Amino acid sequence: MTITEAKLTRDEMAQLVAADIPAGAFVNLGIGQPTNVSNYLTKEQGVTLHTENGMLGMGPVATGEDIDADLINAGKIPVTQLPGASFFHHADSFAMMRGGHLDVCVLGAFQISKDGDLANWHTGAEGAIPAVGGAMDLAIGAKATWVMMSLFTKAGESKLVEALSYPVTGLGCVSRIYTEVAVFELRDAKVFVRSTHGISFEELAAKVPVELTQA
Repeated sequence: MTITEAKLTRDEMAQLVAADIPAGAFVNLGIGQPTNVSNYLTKEQGVTLHTENGMLGMGPVATGEDIDADLINAGKIPVTQLPGASFFHHADSFAMMRGGHLDVCVLGAFQISKDGDLANWHTGAEGAIPAVGGAMDLAIGAKATWVMMSLFTKAGESKLVEALSYPVTGLGCVSRIYTEVAVFELRDAKVFVRSTHGISFEELAAKVPVELTQA
C-alpha cells in the first residue's frame, strides 16, 4: 500500500486516474472532477475520449483562443478535438455506451456502497434538481466504472457506505474509487485500500463505516 504525507489535489487525482487508464482504451469522463482527467492523458497512451453528446476523439479542456462555443462536452465545458475526431447523433452515442463499447468510464458520486453500488444523480433532498444524463447507461454499459470524488461530505460524513441511502444509479458497477485521501479497489466482496494520502490507514478505517483491507 502506498502512503503519502499530503492529501491529493484535484489535479493530482486527475493525473493518477489518467496514468491508470490502459493504452488504447475508449473512455468517457463524467462531468465535474472527471473532466480534468483529459488534461493529463499522453499522446503515447492513445486513449480515445467519448462524450455522450456525440463525439469521439475529444482532447483537453479548451482555454483562451482555443475555445469554440460549438465544441463542448456533455457538461457544457469547452473542449478541443484531436486529429481524427468524429461527430454523430446522440442516439448513436448512447448506443455505444449501452452496447459495451467503452472500456472505462470515470464518474462523480454522492455515495458508493461497499458492494460497488453507485448513487450519483440525485440526493433525494426536497427541491434538489436531479441530473441523470447518461450516468445510468455509462455505469452499466462500460467495461469498468471508476469514481473520482471527495471522500467526505461538507458535514464530514463518508460517501463510501455500507448501503446506499440515495437513489440508485447502478448496482455493483464500481470497481475503483479515487479520492483526495485514499484510492480504493472494490473486488472479491471486499474494499481494498490501494493508497492513502495525508491520512493513516487506521485513521481512515475509523472514519469510513465499512471494513477496509490493506492492498
